[in-house]
Amino acid sequence: MKKQFNLLGLLLIILLTGACNGAKQSQDQSSWEKPRVPEWHKNATIYEVNTRQYTPEGTFNAFITHLPRLKEMGVDILWLMPIHPVSKKNRKGELGSPYAVGDYYKVNPRFGTMNDFKTMLDSIHALGMHCIIDWVPNHTGWDNPWITEHPDWYTKDSLGNITDPIDYNTGKSWGWTDVADLNYDNPDMRIGMIDAMKFWITDIGIDGFRVDVAHGVPVDFWEQCTDSLYAIEPVFMLAEAENPELLNDGSFMMDYAWEMHHLLNDIAKYQGANRSDAARLVQGNLVEGSAQKADKKTAIDIDSLLAKKARLYHKGYHMQFTSNHDENAWAGTEFERMGKGHLAFAVLTATFNGMPLVYTGQESAMDKRLAFFSKDTVPWDHYKYAGFYKKLFDLKHRNQALWNGKNGGKLVKIPTGNDENIYAFIREKNGDKVVVIINLSSKPQKGTLQGKGFEGTYTDIFNNISLSLSEGMKLDLKPWDYLVYSNR
Repeated sequence: MKKQFNLLGLLLIILLTGACNGAKQSQDQSSWEKPRVPEWHKNATIYEVNTRQYTPEGTFNAFITHLPRLKEMGVDILWLMPIHPVSKKNRKGELGSPYAVGDYYKVNPRFGTMNDFKTMLDSIHALGMHCIIDWVPNHTGWDNPWITEHPDWYTKDSLGNITDPIDYNTGKSWGWTDVADLNYDNPDMRIGMIDAMKFWITDIGIDGFRVDVAHGVPVDFWEQCTDSLYAIEPVFMLAEAENPELLNDGSFMMDYAWEMHHLLNDIAKYQGANRSDAARLVQGNLVEGSAQKADKKTAIDIDSLLAKKARLYHKGYHMQFTSNHDENAWAGTEFERMGKGHLAFAVLTATFNGMPLVYTGQESAMDKRLAFFSKDTVPWDHYKYAGFYKKLFDLKHRNQALWNGKNGGKLVKIPTGNDENIYAFIREKNGDKVVVIINLSSKPQKGTLQGKGFEGTYTDIFNNISLSLSEGMKLDLKPWDYLVYSNR
């Protein structure tokens, strides 16, 4: 009887403990609001790491040597392109797409071991930086263990065969034949995906995820998934999407400013800066070459787009960029798309409301499309633009006006009398002010600062010269000129 009592008592203790823990978890969840993000996000910058191409070795250990210079440049978040094994079956090219995941719980042996990854992660954290990994939830490689262990987790055709992803607009294949489509109608698959993501938070210690094609997964899954992730600890979630619903429901903190990025490319193209297009400026007028004349897009179109986004988004903010791995590989480098205006557009994306991104090699003026399916090492030079980005990122860190989302100041347009070509604005927060004036054209431009609120004494962050701004001040800007003034 005594043994039975002890067993019953132990069982009662376990049940009571579980009930208490459940109550504690419920209480914890009610004490925070989604998105539950780390405090450090508020003035952070982000850098995309193409591990395969970053060094001749293409390993975690080789990348560690670059960490101090990235820290010095002002990088806060390192986003690593997929680190998982690449599926061999049906792979494209020599090495395959990094987005054909062979196993969610392992690292690519070409990059090193899991211990190598942890050593790199420890080094990142020791420098005060943070690490998010690219996560691919839409599909897996064809030799992922789930294929044989859980075939019911995949989308199948009428004959019961697992399919590659299908374009829901056309009902035809996207052409991503190296991957197998996951079925989000299966609740067990959803739990499996969440468990895999939790592993990288609880067992490995990463700081969040950049989620590939996040808009291709049902929104209610992200609600379910992030409920679980945020219950563990604050996590930084970046969606490769431009879907207000994903931010407004608190699932993600940040998504892509794709529409703004395309607009900036179009402005550059209209100015004749896109060297892959034959349209060019002749005596101030666009003429047709072998390509069609570019659509008219100018600085004034930025205002309409910002107003549109303000109506649609109620939480979170965008990632602003002039390049990333997709743009670099398929659309061209920033030099190809933006020509001599690439630094002007970089200033704009670093001072807009949102987090600025630098892609692998941009700090070294890399004018090369990196191969996607094979080894193609970055041609590092003298880090020509590291100082340029450092000035912008140091400003973002110290001046609250440029902080991310609601932590920063609202963008207020400054009329110039030449707003088709000159984009000028002020952002202010808790007395911190930043004034930005950019000539978004390939010709010299004149203008006049108009309105109120920007008057005061500032320092030009690029030449450290102090000056006063006032209403009626005349502007005389060189092609693609940019001025960034800070009061601290």
